[in-house]
Parts: sequence; C-alpha cells; structure tokens
Amino acid sequence: MTDDPDRRLAPVVRLAPAKVNLTLAVLGMRPDGFHDLHSVMVPLDLADRLSVSVAPSGDADSLHVTGFDPGPKADNLVLRAIAAARRAAAPEWGRREPPPPLAARLDKRIPVAAGLAGGSSDAAAAADAALEAWGVELDAQARHALFAGLGSDVPFFLAGGPALVEGRGERLTPLPWLRDVDAGHDRPGLLVVTPGLGIATPAAFRAWDAGARGAGGAARLASAHLAEELRTGLRIADLLVRASVLAAANDLAPAAMLVEPGLVPFKRALLRLLGRPVGLSGSGPSHWALYPSLTEAAAAAETLRVAVATGELPAPGDRPPFIAATRIRAATAAKRDA
Repeated sequence: MTDDPDRRLAPVVRLAPAKVNLTLAVLGMRPDGFHDLHSVMVPLDLADRLSVSVAPSGDADSLHVTGFDPGPKADNLVLRAIAAARRAAAPEWGRREPPPPLAARLDKRIPVAAGLAGGSSDAAAAADAALEAWGVELDAQARHALFAGLGSDVPFFLAGGPALVEGRGERLTPLPWLRDVDAGHDRPGLLVVTPGLGIATPAAFRAWDAGARGAGGAARLASAHLAEELRTGLRIADLLVRASVLAAANDLAPAAMLVEPGLVPFKRALLRLLGRPVGLSGSGPSHWALYPSLTEAAAAAETLRVAVATGELPAPGDRPPFIAATRIRAATAAKRDA
C-alpha cells in the first residue's frame, strides 16, 4: 500500500481510450458459451475522461456523467469496476474497514454500444484509478484477474498499446507499433463513423452462430499476418497498402448487417463518398477508414458531415451519425496524467 487516501486532495484522472479492431476472426464457440477470437486491436486518441476521488462523506460510490448517456447507473461498468477493485484491494488494504467510497466523474466522449469498447475502457480506467485513490498496488496477475472479470474487452487496456487478443479476450500479447512513427512522421489518421443505433454484441454472435459469416479462414489469416508484420516492423505506408485486406477481415461484419440491415446502404455510401476501404470495428456499428495523417482524416470527416446534411449519407438510427477524426495510439491505458 502506498500513500494514505485520507490525505489525498487531488482526484485521480484517467483517459479511457476507444479501441478499433483492425482484424477480428471468430474461431468458434467455446464450452463456456463464449467465442474464441483472434484480433489485432489498437487504442485511439478518441477517449473518455474519468476522474475519481475519495468521497468526503456517504457510504456508497457515486457517478456523475456528462456527454453520451451510458444508460442506467446500476448497469454502468464504472461503478461495477470500482466495486470489483474494492474486493480485489481488500487483502492489501490492511485495515478492518473496506476501502472508502469513491466519487467518479465521467466525460463520455465515445459512443455507447458502438463496437469501440468505450464501456470496457471506462471499466479499466475506473479499476486502475480506484486502486491509486486507495493507495493499493496489485501484482500483474491480480490486476489481470480483476480486469478479465469485468468483461472480455477489458484486459486489452492492460496492454498499453496495440495487442493481439485471443481466447474470449483474456489472452493478450502486446505488439510493437509502426516502426517509422516518430517525431518526424505523423501517426496514421483514422476516421470513425458511428450511425445512431446500437448493436448488442450477443445479438451479433447469435447471428454468426446461425450462419451469418464471411469466407472461412480469411479473417484469421489476415489477423495472423498483421500481428506477425507488426512484430517484425511494419511501416506506415505498408499499413495503408493493406487497408483493403484489413477492412475485410472482420468475421462479424455479415452478422452485424443481418442484425441491422440499414448498415448495408450506410457502408455503400461511405465507400462511395470516401473512395477508400472501410472496415467495421468489433460487432459494430462503428466503421473506420485509415488515412496517412490526422489532417487527411479530418478532411474526410468534414466531407461526411456535409453528406449527412445534404442527405447523401443515409443515417440509420434515431440520431445523426457520430463522426470523428482521430489517430491510433502507440501507447495508452493506465495513464497517470490527462
């Protein structure tokens, strides 16, 4: 245990980044009812902001949210993560009473139920921030168990950057990022477009189980190839050349389009307006496109905003699509400052 939380004055702040699946292969159903995956995932600059502080009074954790509505507080992963972190921290706490209640504030900038793992990232950030607020340190094995218990996507945020994710999400292999991304090269830009609807991940997997899936093995081969290329030193130009292969390497894309048929004309319009490969993140509905720089991604984002206003881009759902230009991060997760 480190510093006394009773003396802490400043809140603990974390950025909770979105993720995108550059590849997503579904290998089959496991005996526990989940599915085995093989996916190269990357974190983005697009992020929620979470602050956590020891509550001055009261006997319950609290959460205040601005931005996107994450749904009922009782179901919110931030509060669940704090509760789970409290249980995990108890053996190291060293006191008779449990770690004190926390007041959390979440600026929700990532769309909900979008295939971007915003809720999972919030959970990872909340668990990590709670432990620091209490002055408790867990070893790597205990931290992994804590994160894995919160959801399939949560362990990814332990990687601190791009990673190969296997199993149901619990097996994590950090990957190097592009070897020529440095002070002299802008990081690749990424355009994220999320229509105004949500897709429940279980519904997408049920559709996959029922037969809504792509060509057998193609996504798995592309995923393994990308992971190996990142290990051996991929360059920005190489990644962009492979964009069309990566955009097609999502086994859940046919399932997502079966669950939400409006995604079919939506993606067709994106392809026509952008003139470049467009992929799906996770089970959707968020789509992504790679660009050489943030500047070019931002120009594409403006093109789409105009297309929404003129009706050239159909907008399935009950609200306008979320459109953001961002970048892939080489390092993220468990940031101490924001």
